Order: sequence, then structure tokens, then C-alpha cells
Amino acid sequence: MEYRTLGNTNLEVSVITHGAFAIGGNMWGGNEKQDSINSIHASLDHGVTSIDTAPFYGFGLSEEMIGEAIKGRDRSKIQILTKFGLVWDGSNHGKGEFFFDAEENGQKIPVYKYASRQSIIKEVEESLQRLGTDYIDLLQIHWPDGTTPISETMEALDLLIQQGKIRAAGVSNYSIEQIQEANKTLKIASNQVSYSMLNQAIEQDLVPYSLENNSGIIVYSPMERGLLTGKYFKETQLKDNDHRNGYFSQFDLQKVKTFLEKIEPIAQEKGATLSQLVLRWTSLQPAITVVLAGARNAQQAIENAKAMSFGLSEEEMNLINTALKEI
Repeated sequence: MEYRTLGNTNLEVSVITHGAFAIGGNMWGGNEKQDSINSIHASLDHGVTSIDTAPFYGFGLSEEMIGEAIKGRDRSKIQILTKFGLVWDGSNHGKGEFFFDAEENGQKIPVYKYASRQSIIKEVEESLQRLGTDYIDLLQIHWPDGTTPISETMEALDLLIQQGKIRAAGVSNYSIEQIQEANKTLKIASNQVSYSMLNQAIEQDLVPYSLENNSGIIVYSPMERGLLTGKYFKETQLKDNDHRNGYFSQFDLQKVKTFLEKIEPIAQEKGATLSQLVLRWTSLQPAITVVLAGARNAQQAIENAKAMSFGLSEEEMNLINTALKEI
């Protein structure tokens, strides 16, 4: 495994970081608890020291399972990255910005973006309890909240740093303008954003900005929720309540299939899977500090970790990039 310093902090994180969205269950068709815990154990045992989660993932379930999985482990060797700012339990009393209706057990649950000072402090206490720890390594706002001044949100994060409850503060899904506004109050460590072979929009602005300002980039959905594994084209039958049924419709699936067939020989030469090749390519892109990779079980977690076990030559990168242009 390779480790990198996150932005302007002294926080060392594993390049492949365990993304714990899917193990929360909601929106992913569910997952077995023991499989989820085993996936975290396998990640930690194979050099993946960082875990990214959020209260929203499973409405607290993801954080709870992480807390259970790391119990008895050396906490100083694990980096917990979690979030705040999506609330669903009515504690915001109608404040904030309506985001969408989530669904659990057939019931609609309104989710709001809400990042007031009081709400952040409350959320952090709840996260610490679920995670079974007394500090969070990186706390990130999950989505921008247009109803709360960014300065108020950053002041709350600064207070939490001073109190020792968080080591560093980051943002997620922020624009350059929002990052600049945040930095007026508190120098943020990173921005967590969507990025993949099929979605390279951040290369236009966020990548050059981050390189110039020594800010980290954490990328989610590098596998486009499993599409770039190639399994979707061979054997996978998604459950009816899996959100990916709609998500995949945005892509030209025939072109994606052709692209994967073109690059698969590179993976085979490395003794690697398509998933590992995609993760490795992503890790080598400019300004990318961390690549989030989800795992529902131990085997998937081990495969993700092994994505860093090989290199890619300039020629191989060029072959991949040339094939990408045809999508």
C-alpha cells in the first residue's frame, strides 16, 4: 500500500481508502452485517488504514459497524474519515435545504442539507458514539448547505479541532468558489468529489486549484458504482431497489463495454482484475490523494487493496487514455 499526506495537514492516509457507503445498506439493496465487518477487517489487514463513512450511510448503521469492526484495534493506526450535514431525523426542525426523499423499509424519509454550528456539534457527538472513539481524523461537510453561511460551518469545525474532537476538516462536493470562501475562515484539508474514467470534470478547475494550493482531493465513485468492474455486462443482476438501475442509464453502455474490452489485456498482463486496473489508473492522476473503493465483503476489500501492488508505464497509461477518448 502507498500512503500520502492529505493536503496541508500531517494526516497520513492510505491511497486506497475503504468506502463504507454500500455497507450501510440503504440505496444499495442491503448487505449482511458480518460480511460488512469482515470487509473492514480485511482492508485493515491488507494495508488500507483509512475508512470513509458518513452518518447518512444506513442512517447511522455504517458508522456503528465501523465502530464494532475497529474495537480492539490500535486506533492510532486507523484514520476515520466521516461527514456531517445530511440530517433526516427531524432534529433540524424544518431548517436547512431539502435534498431528497430517501427510502427505508418502504417509507420515505426526507433528507436535508443542514450545517449550522449547533447541528454540527450535535452530529459529531453522535458520530463519536457510534464509532466508539473520542476523535475523528477528518470531518467533512457532506454537501453544501445553501441556508447556512460557510463561515459559520467553518467556525464550528475550527472549534472542534481546538477541542481535539477532530484532527482535520474537509469538504465534499464543494465548488472552487465555496472552497475559497471556506478558506477565509479555516484552511481545509481536502475536497471529496466524484471522479472516474467516465467523469473527469474536475480536471478543468479543481485539479489545477488543488495542485496550486496544496489541497487534497478524495475521489468517490471511481468504479462508477461497479460499472467499470465489467461484471454488469457479464453476470450481475441488480435488485429492484438498487439505485444503480437508474444511475447506469446516463452512460453509453455499449461504448463502455467496448472500452473495457480494449483495456482488459493490460489488466491480464499484470495479473490484475479490471477493477484493480481502474483503481490504479485513478490513483496516478494529478492531485488525487485518495481513491475510495467500496467493499461488501472481505474478498472485495482484499482485491481493492491489491490495486496498489503494480505500476503502470507511460505507454500503458497512454493506451488507456487513448481508448478513453473514444467513449
